[in-house]
Amino acid sequence: MALSPAEDLDDEGMLDPLTVGRRIRQLRTDRGMTLDALAAELGRAPSQVSVIENGKRELKLGELQKLARILGVTLDELLSPEPPSKRAALEIALERVQRGPLYASLGLPAVPARKTLSDEAIQTILGLHDELRRLHEERAATPEEARRANVELRAEQRKKGNHFEELETIARDLLEAVGHRGGPLSQRVAADLATHLGFTLHYVGDLPETTRSVTDHANGRIYLPVRQATGGDPRSALLQALAAHVLGKQEPRDYADLLRQRVETNYLAGALLIPEASAVTFLKAAKDARELSVEDLRDAFAVTYETAAHRFTNLATEHLGIPVHFLKVHASGAISKAYENDGALFPTDVLGAVEGQIVCRYWSARQVFAVEDRFSPYHQYTDKPTGTYWCTSSIQGTASGSFSVSVGTPFAHVKWFRGRDTVRRQTSRCPDPTCCRQPDSALAARWSDKAWPSARLNSSLLAAMPSGTFTGVDLTEVYEFLDAHAPE
Repeated sequence: MALSPAEDLDDEGMLDPLTVGRRIRQLRTDRGMTLDALAAELGRAPSQVSVIENGKRELKLGELQKLARILGVTLDELLSPEPPSKRAALEIALERVQRGPLYASLGLPAVPARKTLSDEAIQTILGLHDELRRLHEERAATPEEARRANVELRAEQRKKGNHFEELETIARDLLEAVGHRGGPLSQRVAADLATHLGFTLHYVGDLPETTRSVTDHANGRIYLPVRQATGGDPRSALLQALAAHVLGKQEPRDYADLLRQRVETNYLAGALLIPEASAVTFLKAAKDARELSVEDLRDAFAVTYETAAHRFTNLATEHLGIPVHFLKVHASGAISKAYENDGALFPTDVLGAVEGQIVCRYWSARQVFAVEDRFSPYHQYTDKPTGTYWCTSSIQGTASGSFSVSVGTPFAHVKWFRGRDTVRRQTSRCPDPTCCRQPDSALAARWSDKAWPSARLNSSLLAAMPSGTFTGVDLTEVYEFLDAHAPE
């Protein structure tokens, strides 16, 4: 049964240009028609037809209909999802492999599918690629599972503009229940939320090292540390514990569940610290004045810069119509957290994960570390392969080291932000390795055989994830702690 044009779709809901292109080539050669002859009939240059046959350009419906008439087939036949021959199927598979991130990461030259390249040679290349993929995935199965789950979750956040209406509603109802009328959330009101939800607060000096808080549902207690982490917010751990309770979170079943729990509890905690209604009023006024600023949002609601930056991404697209990206980057250049819905091209591994990847040294997230003034906000334009972006960055000190936190937007939207008049500008060609990852030839020639740096390995590089629990929490220590602190 022939498929209609609407049914000939690939996984992303688009016509597959590779299969269509190979079918056009097969039909042309079956009819003894040269590339020049088809180009003349179609009214195109031969080079343009070659691009079509190689699957490097999608065709409009009118072009497809004209090609079908020239080649003497129906449109359904032209758009059949099945490769036109066994050889074509091999060539399509080879082309897809070479366009993929795993092949690109190898730095190997492309292998053209010429007639002189035998079927056996293509099958060998495909087999080697499949085995390389298998070895890559087996090398660290547990981290791979976490990265895959993170990629899927980030795609969902992007689709929603990082705005979760159901969590905003829960936050609004909780704040109304304790009489909060807007503006910053005081520590007293945070404690009132705990009381409203049936908990008493207990600050202790012996909280288990693997925890930020411990909730005792049997006795209605929440245990929190007496001393806060460097650069932390004393309300955050409490609000995250309350959020987990309100959302009914249990021990996560797998890494996907763990990551979703963290995203949702962090989101709800942020929505309590920076209530939506107050924040949107504040941000819309700032946009009207063309004075949007993460620093102002931070100061208006008395939160950390990172919380303000996160919350800005929740509200900017939904309420201001501004696409944005967010980055938290360690001083080493490695990405800790990332989000984008503005087309910013983050570095990724072969699975599509960005966490742990190294940011281009010319991006604002790296350039800010070279500035001595760490009090003033840092603004920069960066010309990237996908366009020009403006970013604002700030450095945050933590117990794990220094991190830059950045919020950026495409050039078309920078008119709404304070700091748009900056003269700082950099050019980034990443992911082209010659941009900043490879030293220039003269420098490499001078030092390549005269230096041996001793790498500072991450402590988790060779370690397996903790067994028994996905979170890494020491349950024996937690249960002993609860026994010691439970009321008699």
